[in-house]
Amino acid sequence: MASTVRIPTPLRKLTNDQETIDVESNTVGGAIEEIEGKFPGIKERLVDEEGEIRRFVNVYVNEEDIRFLENQDTPLKDGDDVSIIPAIAGG
Repeated sequence: MASTVRIPTPLRKLTNDQETIDVESNTVGGAIEEIEGKFPGIKERLVDEEGEIRRFVNVYVNEEDIRFLENQDTPLKDGDDVSIIPAIAGG
């Protein structure tokens, strides 16, 4: 079972410039752990000290915000597309 995780440009320096990473995990949280195992240090950019997705990081599974699904327990199935999108502020 493989899902594809899309890595945003600001985090690609942590993934050796890989734009996408295939994961075998069956939840979003598991996918984060799997990516951390391959690329140590990326998890701290995505989750806070309590293990929750940081407020300024949005994660989508097939274009649906996981905050309106099951957060990190959102299930993944073969072919799912996971997008990590950091919030951008400016003015």
